[in-house]
Amino acid sequence: MTTEPAAASGTVHWIGAGLSTGSGLAALCDTAERVRLWHRTEARAADALGRLGLTGRAEPRAYTLPALASELAPGDVVVSMLPAPEHAPLLAECVRQGAHFACSSYVSDAVLEQVPAAERAGLVVLTEAGLDPGIDHLFAHDLVARARAAIGDETPASYTLTSYCGGVPAVPNDFTYRFSWAPAGVLGALRSPARYIEGGEQTVAERPWEATRRHVVDGETFEVYPNRDSVPFVAQYGLPDAWTPRTFVRGTLRLEGWLRAWDGVFEELKAGDDGRIAALARELAAAYPTTDEDHDRVVLAVSLDVRAASGRSWQGGYLLDLVGDAEESAMARCVSRTLALGVRHVLDGSLPPGLNRAAETAARSGQWLRELARNGVEFTLRVDQ
Repeated sequence: MTTEPAAASGTVHWIGAGLSTGSGLAALCDTAERVRLWHRTEARAADALGRLGLTGRAEPRAYTLPALASELAPGDVVVSMLPAPEHAPLLAECVRQGAHFACSSYVSDAVLEQVPAAERAGLVVLTEAGLDPGIDHLFAHDLVARARAAIGDETPASYTLTSYCGGVPAVPNDFTYRFSWAPAGVLGALRSPARYIEGGEQTVAERPWEATRRHVVDGETFEVYPNRDSVPFVAQYGLPDAWTPRTFVRGTLRLEGWLRAWDGVFEELKAGDDGRIAALARELAAAYPTTDEDHDRVVLAVSLDVRAASGRSWQGGYLLDLVGDAEESAMARCVSRTLALGVRHVLDGSLPPGLNRAAETAARSGQWLRELARNGVEFTLRVDQ
């Protein structure tokens, strides 16, 4: 029996106003009946609203979980821009209060444990609805659907799917990088082993940067390396069982010269303990601050190449290449507008109760891509067959 979704109240609680909060929040102010922005203090929330030109359009609040709980009502939508470890207790409160939940982060085991209770209550748990993860999923679902239509689900074939994303400085610097999220998170990701498929075999890179290679996108050379665990996404993207992966990797993109520029960081990562790495994160934040004067660039390139045993082939790829401006960073635009789009679909009742990752079907991915394009997130599609 399918659970009916709990009707949305029209109130959105957006929690956190860090580097990835941008014009998506303004879009929600146009859509939702009421928006509250929760930040460390009410003054900081008010300052953030001023920076975004939203003074008077959203209500500033000082965030603590008890303070939020006191204002939550059934059908409200909670949007978490907090660090991933804080999602689970926040979701637990949403389930208790009958509120929907949305974030741009990967699904954690702690969040998954609470999905059944949320689903029984008719609540939407929207995750992986940002840039990466998020827009990359939309690109991949659409490419796979196009290839399936051209090649056929039952036709034996091999394929290569690569999905690389990175936030880099619009004007290259000596460090070849601009922090678009917390340095501690960047270093933590580099310390996590990556699993992917190469040469038809599952491969693990204990130190992901050691698997860095050159990758040409639209005539420009970048450096890319695998990130996290790519293998589960073979099933998530709906690739046919009759097709065999030659290469399947989801990873991170950096400017050419990154590997050399970060050599000292890598030596620290190999030798340092948790305390030293935490200190290194603080040092890097101080040495390479994110300022309003330097603009970021986001590059997301997803490609699929399918070759059937019969000799038929299909190739296609999506490219998103955006530069930030004085109003907002490219990263904030991509993350916040995609997340806001997902929240609008929670508000209109079109997402089913339970776990949702961005858009998990080809049809819905196409819909989201059209909506994102109308909302100023530009990208191009190339198809060769």
